[in-house]
Amino acid sequence: MRSSQRILIAAVSVAVMAASAGAAIAHGYNGNSTYMFAPASRSYSGAYPVTVTHSQRSNGTYCLTLTGNASGGSASLVFGSQKYSYGSFLVINDTLAATIQEPLYGQNGALMFIASADHGHIGQGIFENIEGGSNFDAGALAFGKKNGC
Repeated sequence: MRSSQRILIAAVSVAVMAASAGAAIAHGYNGNSTYMFAPASRSYSGAYPVTVTHSQRSNGTYCLTLTGNASGGSASLVFGSQKYSYGSFLVINDTLAATIQEPLYGQNGALMFIASADHGHIGQGIFENIEGGSNFDAGALAFGKKNGC
């Protein structure tokens, strides 16, 4: 076999393997119940008490409400009399990331809640308060029972 034919066969083989891997990632891998995007049967919609600890400024318990399907949707947050109505969440690779818009004076802010998420259950994670594009505060995060607030 000529070298140009070998190169062509190798290139086609690599392209087929890459296309197969891309399709597997896009549709999720079900060999051990690991999914890139959470399957629709596992809902994270509900109101969760979220407790921030080991933070300089944000310790306390908040109520994070998620509305949507298993892979994402909208989010809102209540802390005492403060209500933050605009946010979103995603669940990718068994990790939930919820971002709440924080209104600030002349700069952008976001409250981020990142935690493990598996089979409709949200576990522990991290909290981050971003102001002006920089980390302003962070702490440990624990999610309470769904619809617990």
